[in-house]
Amino acid sequence: MKSWSTPTPAPLPACPDRLRVHDTATGRLRHPGNGPDRASLYVCGITPYDATHLGHATTYVSFDLLQRYWRACGIAVTYTQNVTDVDDPLLERAEATGVDWRELAREQTDLFRADMEALEVLAPDHYVGVTEAVGLVAEAVAGLIAAGLAYRVPGTAGEPDGDVYFDLRAAERATDWRLGSVSAMDAATMAAVFPERGGDPDRPGKRDRLDPLLWRVERPGEPAWEAGTLGRGRPGWHIECSVIAREHLPAPFTVQGGGSDLRFPHHEFSAAHATAVDGRPLALTYLHSGMVALDGRKMSKSLGNLELVSRLRARGEEPVAVRAAVLAHHYRSDWEWTEQGLEEARRRVAAWRAALTGPHAGAGTVVLEAAHRALSEDLDAPAALRVLDDWAAGTLPGLERAGDGPDVATVAHALLGLRLR
Repeated sequence: MKSWSTPTPAPLPACPDRLRVHDTATGRLRHPGNGPDRASLYVCGITPYDATHLGHATTYVSFDLLQRYWRACGIAVTYTQNVTDVDDPLLERAEATGVDWRELAREQTDLFRADMEALEVLAPDHYVGVTEAVGLVAEAVAGLIAAGLAYRVPGTAGEPDGDVYFDLRAAERATDWRLGSVSAMDAATMAAVFPERGGDPDRPGKRDRLDPLLWRVERPGEPAWEAGTLGRGRPGWHIECSVIAREHLPAPFTVQGGGSDLRFPHHEFSAAHATAVDGRPLALTYLHSGMVALDGRKMSKSLGNLELVSRLRARGEEPVAVRAAVLAHHYRSDWEWTEQGLEEARRRVAAWRAALTGPHAGAGTVVLEAAHRALSEDLDAPAALRVLDDWAAGTLPGLERAGDGPDVATVAHALLGLRLR
């Protein structure tokens, strides 16, 4: 699948890799585990049935910051992102609107690409639709059945036989993965959120209420692919990311990223599937961005309380101000999108731009050192933006020793994705 185009960040003087991030699985601040010259990143992509809202933007801008941090350390990054271009929400929206599901997915994926390009989010090296990976998923599911880690469920109430589910307890016996080891949630919390996030705990024939779907056999009117012994059908949600990551990244890769609503079941079961297939962990570190609210409630397509990136762009908002408004909040925090926050971001961008004509415009090395140091502590973007504020006000320590090096506009763009000119 075609990705989008973003300029390669300008090279910066190499910074030391002092990064510590909050690993969801362990609950600790620690180095993510990348090597001295190479890192790998997987961020779960959209289900393209509606436009990009500020919650999505926060996730992708947050992990773009991680990429830029690594690059500023001279570390090569391999980044993979999927597109869930066939799934129940997409099919339901297509039916409700009378649009072919393939056309709806193409339209919304195109809009997402345009939004990401506008927000200066660095494009993935591998941008993969689920429809492009069906064969790989089917092969993995067949292997899990053969290994005794997956099973077929008989049809009920007129539904066909053959849906395939992952056997959680068998996987725990056969591998080092344990339920809750990635999400760090207790059993009661997992049971509560599973049905809210696509799970089907009451499906007759399942061995455990939390066992997740791996392969959905064909139903009338639904898209399906031929898959050998599995029969015609389509992938379950979690297995797609396991398979796409294994195809394009090391095993394990460095960081699995996504919104905090993906901790369970999606990242938990993606990790379980990957380990069950080849015995290796999915990722070394799990990072999760916070949720964004509007009018007092989490932004949600189902609730309809959305502020869309495309809508902001259409009304003439500068993407750099939108990005600055997002970066004003720590990536792990839950926060609320407001017009006041956007106005504050506009003012900050204007102040930074005005300072580019001032006496400290060439103090990029000083700004780089301070902003990179801030990001080293769990990607503290608000602290990095305060570095720019202090530089613009002429109060950043060290300005008196500014010498040769990149200018501040170059540093702001390469490290923070803020295009100031």
